[in-house]
This record gives sequence, structure tokens and C-alpha cells, in this order.
Amino acid sequence: MKVIVLGGAGDMGSAAVKDLAKSEEVDELMIADYNVDKARELASELGSKCGYMKVDANNPLDLKNAIEGYDVAASAIGPFYKYEVKVAKGALDAGVNYVSICDDYDAATALFELDGEAKKKGMTILTGLGWTPGMSNVLARLGADKLDQVEEVAVAWAGSASDSEGYAVVLHLVHIFTGFIPSFQNGRIKMVSAGTDREKVRFPSPIGEIYVYNLGHPEPVTIPKFLNVRTVTLKGGLVEDYMNLACKLLAMLHLTATPERKERVVKVVEALMPLLTRIDAPENPCSGLRVDVTGIKDGKWQRITYGAAAHMWELTGIPLAIGTLMLGRGQIKKKGVVAPEAAVDPKIFLSELGKRDVKVYEGDDFNKALN
Repeated sequence: MKVIVLGGAGDMGSAAVKDLAKSEEVDELMIADYNVDKARELASELGSKCGYMKVDANNPLDLKNAIEGYDVAASAIGPFYKYEVKVAKGALDAGVNYVSICDDYDAATALFELDGEAKKKGMTILTGLGWTPGMSNVLARLGADKLDQVEEVAVAWAGSASDSEGYAVVLHLVHIFTGFIPSFQNGRIKMVSAGTDREKVRFPSPIGEIYVYNLGHPEPVTIPKFLNVRTVTLKGGLVEDYMNLACKLLAMLHLTATPERKERVVKVVEALMPLLTRIDAPENPCSGLRVDVTGIKDGKWQRITYGAAAHMWELTGIPLAIGTLMLGRGQIKKKGVVAPEAAVDPKIFLSELGKRDVKVYEGDDFNKALN
């Protein structure tokens, strides 16, 4: 299997690369990144099957030429609201199946405009196979398959600021706390203010109870396309709640109202991150996920709860690697633009996570491991 990982030298992309490099199924692994020095360093660390190249995601011909000839193209190039459609189009032009960790709702929405072209070419464009979206969507499918009728899918995530400090992560956080974001309520998309409806939610140990907020992620956009459900909500927040409140304040002051303003603010925040992450930092920084699927089984209301807690790179990069391998093996067959809940077999996915010691738990007490 020949694989190219775009953005493969970044925080999340490099986690996928390291996992893929261990696979005997992968004969050739190309690390493509704008930062060619980091790509070169990672390739030399991982051995002879790994190569590296510079790629410019703003150059369509550069993208097409880079991707051509591979069996699967995986992308961790963010921010996805700027690059997901561009990179997926590059894969389409190159005729190579594609998987990404896209976590921006507006990018996921725009990507479905490529659905007709992808189906016509008999190709798979799989968006959002990371942590959230990704693991969250697969668990939503797993829960939905256990019910006769699905009423609601509630996704929540929590992460420590010190669990990942990359520029793209900070830019994403600022983006999803800004403006109006989609929520799917009572059978229709409803735009709600980002950062509203503060709620304390319990996650698996060592995270515990964390405040979460309405934020802009793709689950309310994609899950209703592929599951028959009336309500899909997405909430998230940092363990260090003062940083959530800071993001809300930046949005209220209109300092993140445009892409240019976001980038200026994030450059300042990124410079301050080494100091900020020391404030109220947890002893064991990690990230977590909770998915509650509510519906009817045998005439009775039932709620199924899933959860996971690990480092952000594990929850995000490893699912991208698993999705890449599943695409290469032919275990993902659905064509067109799809999300994980439509195309990824939960049993295979959970088994692969378990092999990598990423545990998923069922039940409110999070003591029953599924894998």
C-alpha cells in the first residue's frame, strides 16, 4: 500500500505517520508538508519506507502532482475551513481516495459540493475521521444500530490546553468559539451562538467533570445526513475553563470576526501559550470524548453512553491512520463524500483502536471497555 499523508509533519499528522510506519501493509509512506525541514526530520527518524516532500495546499497543481500515484491520501492540513475542500479536490483530480481529520463545520458543509464528482469517478472522500468528529461519529453509529428508533445524539469533548499547543489547534479553537454555529434540533438545522448553553459534563478518568459549550463542529451537519435522528448536538471545552471564557470574550469583542483577525489573535495567543498552559494545568493533561445516544428499544426509552480519554494526538492521529488502512484494504466501500457514521464499520474500527491501547468505554461509569 502506497500512502501520502498531507500535513504529515504536524502534531496530528505526525501521529498518523508514526502509526502507519509501523504497519507491514504500508510499503511506501510519503510525508508531505509545507515545513519540509520537519518532514525530512520525521522521515529520517522512521526509516527507509518513508519519504518526504514539500507541498503547498494553496497550489492546486502542486497538490494534484503530489497525490498522484498513491493508493490513499490522508490529510491533517488545517485550518480545515481554509484547506479541506482544496486538498480533497486535489485528491479527486489525482484519482486517489481520501480521508481527513477535518473538524470545521463550514468545511464539511462545503465539501459535500464535491459529492457528485466523487461518485461519478467511483471515489471515496471520507471527511472527519479523527477524534471529534471521527470517533464520535463511529460511536453514534454504534449506538444507533442498537436502537429501534434514534431520537438524539449528544456529543461532548474536553481537552487540556497543555495536551496540544500547535498553531492549527489554537486557530481551530478560536474559530469554533466565533459567531453562529449549526446545531440540529427537532429535525432541522438551527444556528446558535457559539460559546452558549454552558453545561458541566462528566468524562472518563482522569478528566472528570468539565464545563462545555455549544461549539462549531461537523457532527450536527453530517450525522443527520446518514442517521435517522431528530436532534444532534455538539458541545466542547477546555479543561482550563478560563481559556473558554477568554475565547468567548475575544469573539464578543469582534477580534475573531474575520479570518485575518483570527490569525492575528492566534499569533499572539500562541506566543503566550507556554505561560498560559501553566495556569491551572491538570497533573495528567489529556483529552476526552463522550457520546450519548438516546432512543427507543423494544418500546422503551434507552440511553447508551460511550466515552474515551487519551492524549489528543492518540484520539486524532490514530483514527486517521486506521481510516487510511481501512481505505487501502477496501474495508470502506461507500463512494462519494461521506462521514465516518456512513462508511466506517464500528467493530473493525474499535478493534483497531484496541490494538493501539486507545480504550473506549460504555456506560455512565465508564468501567466497561468495548475494546
